[in-house]
Parts: sequence; C-alpha cells; structure tokens
Amino acid sequence: MAARKDENTAYQELKAAIRLKKLERLYFFHGEEVFLLKHYLGQIKKILIDELTESFNFHQLTNENFSAQEFADAVENLPMMAEFTMVLVEDVDLFKLPESDRNKIAEILSDVPDFCTVVFTYITANWKPDKRYAKLYEAVNKNGTVVSFDKQEQRDLVAWITRHFAAQKKSISSDLCVYLIELTGGTMTAISGEIGKICAYSGSDVIRKTDIDAVTEPVLDAVAYQMTDALSKGSYGEAIEKLNDLFKMQEEPLLILGNIGATFRRLSAARMLIDHGKSASDLMKLYRIPDYAARKTMETARRMRPEFCKAASGMILEIDAKMKTSFDDPKRLLEQLILQLAQEARV
Repeated sequence: MAARKDENTAYQELKAAIRLKKLERLYFFHGEEVFLLKHYLGQIKKILIDELTESFNFHQLTNENFSAQEFADAVENLPMMAEFTMVLVEDVDLFKLPESDRNKIAEILSDVPDFCTVVFTYITANWKPDKRYAKLYEAVNKNGTVVSFDKQEQRDLVAWITRHFAAQKKSISSDLCVYLIELTGGTMTAISGEIGKICAYSGSDVIRKTDIDAVTEPVLDAVAYQMTDALSKGSYGEAIEKLNDLFKMQEEPLLILGNIGATFRRLSAARMLIDHGKSASDLMKLYRIPDYAARKTMETARRMRPEFCKAASGMILEIDAKMKTSFDDPKRLLEQLILQLAQEARV
C-alpha cells in the first residue's frame, strides 16, 4: 500500500503516475484549484475506464447515495470485460459518519483490491481528516495519497493563459495575462470561463485591456486589493472608484468591509516581515498564497508605514462596529472609511 506523502510531492507523483499509467489504489483530492482537480480526475478515468464498459466498471457515489455498504459493494465489484474499476466518491465527509460506518470504511480503505482505484474528491465539502477517529485516520494516512490542488505559480498561469488564447487564434501579452490573473483571483476555473467571453467579445487577433475590462467581472478580493493599493499610493479618487465598482457589483457592504479588513491584515503581516528582513516567500508560507500574490502584497506593503497599518486596523474595527450596531447607511460608512484611510495614508 502507498505510504503517506507530502501533498506537494503527491501532486508531482500523481502527474508522473498518470504519464506512466501506473496509478495507486486510493486518492483523496482537494484544494482551491478545482479546474486542475477535475482535469486529473478525468485523466485517471480515461486510463481506467473504457466507454463501452463504463456503466459496469465506473461507480459514482455522493451524499445522496453513499453508505458504507454501497461503498463496499462498489469497491469489491469485479471488473466486467475490462481490467480495472473506478470508484468516485464526491464530497462525503467520512469523519462525520457513525462509528460503525467509519470502522467499516477504514477496513475497506486498508485493503482496496488491485483492480480498483478509489478517488475521494472534496470540492463543496472541506477536506478535514480528524485524528480523534484513530482507526479511520490511520487507514487514510497509511493507505491513501492526499493531493492538494493549489493555485498555480504566475509563470505557469501566464503560459497556460497564452496557450488557451492561442487555441482561439488570439494573442495576449504577458502583462495582460497577469492583469487577468489578478482580476479573477488566479484560479484556472475562473480564468477559463473568462477566456471564452473575452475571445467572443474581441474583434481583433490581439487581446487588449479594454476587451478584458468590457466582459470580465473582477472578484471581490481583487477589487478590495486594488482599493488598498490605491490608498497606499495616496490616490483617494481611484480608491473611491473601486468602492463604487463593488457597489455596482451589488456586493454586501459588510462583505466588502470584511475583505478590506482581510487585505489590510495581510498587508500588515507583509509590513512586519519586511521590517524583519523577510521576503515574499515567507509571506507565501504564512498565508499559503501563490508567488505573484505574495510579491504584489509585499510591493504594496513597502509603501505603507507600520503606523498606518496599525491605524487602519483600528478604523476598520470601528466601522465594523457601527455597521452592526447603528442605523447609519453602510455604504456611507464605507465611503467614510476610505476617506479616513486616505487621510491617514498621507500623514
């Protein structure tokens, strides 16, 4: 059986196993990059399952039809007119099952037949193995390969975006690839959806920034960061413009405030790392973010005084309390916050 691996190592070894067509018996897939997760899941299925015999040899279980017995039957079901079977279990939290089911599943995971590959995926549910349930935890830990599909590095995303535009007979600059990454939050899932829209909108062979801006709706995190970045440059007008963009997107004021707060917390951490001689790689480890996001955050944090970061936190907490306890217009309170932050940034 497979020994537990570091999740980054497991990702690389999964790619190698697919390339060599030598798969392990048990996988647990999770992570933010759903596009990659589904891609490699599809590659596994392509290796194991023939379309003609799929109805016999491919077994899919969800919360709606999952039980310990159904799972056991699927795993033990012999291949029909084929060499392998595959069992896909989607978003089932094994650690929340009754004890008798957990123990039975632990036994199954400890002895998956050589003809079967089992893949658990966690997309809408969180992957949270619980050490308190020792028997099941040990079965997962000892026999399963846990693969985390995280956001890709900027250079890899830029190359991937360029290839996808080229497939549509469009060219795009590296700078605009980075801009698209920032707008969408940097997941392949989000970017892939936007590429199609941009290509359909653009009437040229060369993608321009106006094409991206016309059809791409930025994620809340991206606009919140653009807002704080503008404040770090002392640009109150640009910060208010970004806030109005969020209002047009009909984002809830409390959610906007939460994202502003989260952005400033990350910037404060970056500022502290800078003051202690640390680098973007240290911020990557601290927040588990990709390299481009860490570098961008460090770049903005260098323009911020430590005193400003501390004052900003206090202002955000004050506005948060007012939103939750007063009858003031939440949008007006957010505009007040941006003005206060801009004034503090200029000190």
